[in-house]
Amino acid sequence: MRIPFIDLAALHTELSGELDQVWTSIRASSNFIGGAHVDNFEAEWAAYCGVDYCVGVDSGTSALELALRGLGIGPGDEVIVPAFTFIGTAEAVAAVGAQVVFADVNATTLLMGAEEIRQALSARTAAVIVVHLYGQPADMDAISSLAQAAAIAVVEDAAQAHGAKWRGRPVGSGSNACCFSFYPTKNLGAFGDAGAVVTNDSALAERVRLLSNHGRPRQSSDLHELIGGTHRLDALQAAVLSVKLKHLDSWNAARARAAHQYRELLSSLPLHLVGTAEGACSSHHCLVIESAHRDIIMQNLAMQGIASKIYYPVPCHRQNAFIAQNTPCLPVSESAAKRVLSLPLFPHITKKEIETIVGVVHAALTCPSRQLNVG
Repeated sequence: MRIPFIDLAALHTELSGELDQVWTSIRASSNFIGGAHVDNFEAEWAAYCGVDYCVGVDSGTSALELALRGLGIGPGDEVIVPAFTFIGTAEAVAAVGAQVVFADVNATTLLMGAEEIRQALSARTAAVIVVHLYGQPADMDAISSLAQAAAIAVVEDAAQAHGAKWRGRPVGSGSNACCFSFYPTKNLGAFGDAGAVVTNDSALAERVRLLSNHGRPRQSSDLHELIGGTHRLDALQAAVLSVKLKHLDSWNAARARAAHQYRELLSSLPLHLVGTAEGACSSHHCLVIESAHRDIIMQNLAMQGIASKIYYPVPCHRQNAFIAQNTPCLPVSESAAKRVLSLPLFPHITKKEIETIVGVVHAALTCPSRQLNVG
């Protein structure tokens, strides 16, 4: 049995009729940039996230950069980010000229919480980027309280958390801005790169919109109020996202059922399942285990035609792009990078496939010779 890490073909086959109509409509109109499809998706996604405004952009990384620029973050400022995340989180801070300050993560959830942020605060801290890693929302109550007391902005990186909630509230509804990626493999994915910034701040939304389109207000193509760039969401991606959004909740529910089955079958094995905090409703973007025998588990899965991935093998503060003489020691992030492994998880995964995957994991952990193969 060959099992992919994610099965996009099954998902798109389910929606083939609706997606064909989208392509036909856009091809006929030749309206590829902006227009009704973008406006409609922005309104739909804002409503889904429980906020007033959404600005569609070309990627999740652009969303983070534009949100920071919109908040006035730049040279002389420090922005706290978790070391254990995709590098785009830190890249956005560097792109606006601010100083990246890496913080460690919690050993149970692998999320940066209020305590980790508190340890990284300084007089120059202007903002914190909270990452809802693997679809698990961070404790936004504690983080918001800390940020308010410290007078710093909160930006959420929800690139893996479409539909996740903290104590019943959608991610993105309790911060200055929340940034999403719609990369094709996300819970809500486009047909290419795409992203969005959502917020309840009308001035911030308008500034992000200007920055995303060469500083041009919507009523004019010849006036430029700010120095911006080309970071627009195109009509095809917006239309595809509108089609898929109608199915997001059912897909997330299927992911949740699969994650529950994994947890039941893996519970007796000598490994750690990355935990979810009380009050968190995950989008189950990834099913992540931690094991000292991560490499042999991955090898055994591959030999059986089962895909798996490591998110992330090198924490950001140890990447060549960011490493420096004063690179901090962040033990939880560094340990997790050596132990984490994501198993296949997608809406159309079957019970039999999960049983097969867990069977291979079990065999890898109980094989007397496994120690010989660990790198």
